[in-house]
Amino acid sequence: MASIVAGFGVPHTPVFPFFVKRDGPESETAKLFAAQKEQLAAARPDLIVMFDTDHLNTFFLDNLPIFAVGVDRSFSGPNDEPREMPVYKIPSSIELAAHIRQSAIAAGFDAALTQHYSVDHSVAVPLHFLTPEMQVPVIPLFISGHVPPLPSAQRCYALGQAVARAVETWPRTLRVVVMGSGSFSLEVAGPRMAPGRTDGVPDPDWAWRIIKLMEEQQIETLIREATEHQMLKAGNVGGEVLNWIAMLGAIGNRKPNYIAPQMQNGHAYGVWRWN
Repeated sequence: MASIVAGFGVPHTPVFPFFVKRDGPESETAKLFAAQKEQLAAARPDLIVMFDTDHLNTFFLDNLPIFAVGVDRSFSGPNDEPREMPVYKIPSSIELAAHIRQSAIAAGFDAALTQHYSVDHSVAVPLHFLTPEMQVPVIPLFISGHVPPLPSAQRCYALGQAVARAVETWPRTLRVVVMGSGSFSLEVAGPRMAPGRTDGVPDPDWAWRIIKLMEEQQIETLIREATEHQMLKAGNVGGEVLNWIAMLGAIGNRKPNYIAPQMQNGHAYGVWRWN
């Protein structure tokens, strides 16, 4: 049977590939991703399930599901052309993705289906640093975290739990790593940008609060405090914390190996490994 062996929380800032190429392997971002890459290799994943919020590149306002599963043999990305990044062909598992979607629907989640799709930087940038050979199949699960109304944190945590049950009922032996991709507090191209930048961190206290609650395994408190009002107060992409919360639902209430903040970007790098 398949089993979840680790959880990762990852950022996906689209300029990071350019910055790392410019600044080299000793830069902060390069070191933070390198540490996660080492942890991921140690987890020996056969497959990655990634909770992600699309930036209106895979979906758009005329077709914006709250939850969706990518079901195909492979997909490409990034489709939004961040600097210093190739377009990858990323393998997936059409059978397990369909099983996860079917199981989620049976659990009461009206999960949309997307096929013959591509993804943007929010999936491709973390994989660029963590699995650059693109040999590990990836199943993306999309959560609408940018455009209100947002799904509730409790609902996203329950989605993670449903995904875990789906993985555990898969009859083949697989080591599965679950990832949550996104920021905690970030405003992109909006009125709360920092001077001279195209983004900003409107609510760093909330970002620190999220990290503290995860470190202390106070997940019920995090779910209760991550209201739509609070997430939107933290920036126009503050709802990306829902991807981390879904990941937490999938791995259970476990203590992280570490959470490394990068507060100038309103996000962090987290690892939960136990097997």
